Amino acid sequence: MTTTLPSFVGRKKELALLERFLRKKTASLIVIKGRRRIGKSRLITEFAKNFKFYSFAGIAPNEKTTAESERDTFSRQLSEQTGMPTSSINNTDWDYLFYFLTEKIRHGRVILLFDEISWMGSKDPHFLGKIKNAWDLKFKQNPGLIFVICGSASAWIEENILNSTGFLGRVSHTLTLEELPLSDSVKFWRDNHNNISAFEKFKLLSITGGVPRYLEELDPSLSAEENINNLCFQKGGLLVNEFDHIFSNIFKRQSHIYRKIVKSIVHKPKDITEISQDLGVAVTGILSLYLEELVLAGFLKRDYTWHLQTGEESKCSKYRLSDNYLRYYLCYIDKHKDKIEKGSFELKSAAALPDWPTIMGLQFENLVLSNRNCIFQALNLSPENIINENPFFQKPTTKQRGCQIDYLIHTKFNTLYVCEIKFSKNPIGTEVITEMQEKIARLKRPKGFSCRPVLIHVNGVTEDVVDSDYFSAIIDMSDFFK
Repeated sequence: MTTTLPSFVGRKKELALLERFLRKKTASLIVIKGRRRIGKSRLITEFAKNFKFYSFAGIAPNEKTTAESERDTFSRQLSEQTGMPTSSINNTDWDYLFYFLTEKIRHGRVILLFDEISWMGSKDPHFLGKIKNAWDLKFKQNPGLIFVICGSASAWIEENILNSTGFLGRVSHTLTLEELPLSDSVKFWRDNHNNISAFEKFKLLSITGGVPRYLEELDPSLSAEENINNLCFQKGGLLVNEFDHIFSNIFKRQSHIYRKIVKSIVHKPKDITEISQDLGVAVTGILSLYLEELVLAGFLKRDYTWHLQTGEESKCSKYRLSDNYLRYYLCYIDKHKDKIEKGSFELKSAAALPDWPTIMGLQFENLVLSNRNCIFQALNLSPENIINENPFFQKPTTKQRGCQIDYLIHTKFNTLYVCEIKFSKNPIGTEVITEMQEKIARLKRPKGFSCRPVLIHVNGVTEDVVDSDYFSAIIDMSDFFK
C-alpha cells in the first residue's frame, strides 16, 4: 500500500537555522531569497505552524496595478486573518495598515511574513521607508516577533533592502534557498522510488531540478516519458507557460533581453565577451548588471576558474545556465509551443528529441554540481582541506593549450581530482578513458601536483572501464538517492 507524501519535504538545515531565532530575546528581521517556486513561503509556513502566524503577499503588477490595489489586497488579507471587517481598516496609506497590523502582533511569539515584497510596494515610492519606520517604532517592540521578508526578485531585495542604508544593521539573517538535494528530491516518488531506476529519475530531474513545486506534480505511477509529456507538452501543463510567468513577473518589460542572454548560453557556458558577441552589443556595465540579476534570481551561476599554483581565484569566469527547467524549455518546449497549444503534440520518446544526449549531459552536470557534497563524501574529502572546486577552464596561450574540465577539486595537499561527468542510457565504455587522458594532458599543472581522474555517472560503466583501473574513483550518483 502506497503511503501519502508528507506535506513538507526536506529543508531540515534551513528549519534548524530558523529555530535559532526562537531562542533570541529580541525581535528578528530575516530576509529569504531564491528562485521562483523554490519554496520560500512554504518554508516559513512550515516553520510557523505551531505559532501565531500572519502572512501577506503582494500581487503581480501589471499595467492596471496601482498602489491602491496593492493596499486593498493587503487590507483583505489582514481582514481574513484577524477577523477585522475591511470597513474598519483604513487602507488609504501603508502607515495606517501597519498600525492595524501592529495591534495584532504586539505581544507573544509571532511569525510575520511579507511575501513577494517587490510586488507589494512596487507602486509606492515611500513603501520601504514606511516598513523601516514600522519596524523601528512598532514591530520590534515585541521581542517575540520574527519578521520575514522574501521574494523572487532577488536583485530588487539586494538593492532595496540588503544594500540599503535604510535597513543597515536591521537584518538578522539572509537565507538563500537552493534546490532540494537528491536525497530529498527522491521522496517525491513516495514508496515507489525503490522500483524505479535511477536513470528514469534523473530523466525527470534533468527537467525539474530540485525545485519543489515542479516535483510536487510528479505522478510516481507514470513513466518518466508520461510525466514529462503531461508537464511539458500538454496544453495547460505546469511547465508549458512557466517560462513566460517567471520572466514577465520578475524581469517585467526587460524580459526579452534576459531571454536573449539565457538563450546564448543554452548549449555551453560562456564568458561575458562571448555573450556580448552573441547579442551584438558592447561589453558594458548594463550587460554585467543583467547577468548579475540572472545569477541573483537563481537561473545562472558564475563559475570562476583559478590559478593552480597559488589557489587564488582568477578574474576569468564563465556564466553557466544552472537552471534545468529553463534549458529544457528553450531547447524543446518553446519550439513546439504552437502545437502544444493546439493539442497536436505528444512526446513519444524523450531520447528522440534533437540533441537529447548533449542536453541531458548538461542537465546532469547541473545536478551533480548542485550536489557536490555527495562528491566530497564519495572521495572522503573534508571541505576544510579543499582550496578550490568548480568547473575549470584554461585559456589557450602561446605556452599552453586550452582545457575545459567538468569539475575540478584542488586540495591543500596539492592533489587535483579531475572529474568527468557522463550521462548515458548505456553503460559508459573505455572511450571515456581516452577523453580523460586528453584533458589531463592539456592541463598545465604545477610541479609536484598529483592528478586523480574521477568518473561520475548514473547508468553504469562497462567491465573494461573497471578492469582498466584507470580512474581513482568511479562515482554512481544513484547511490545518493538512498
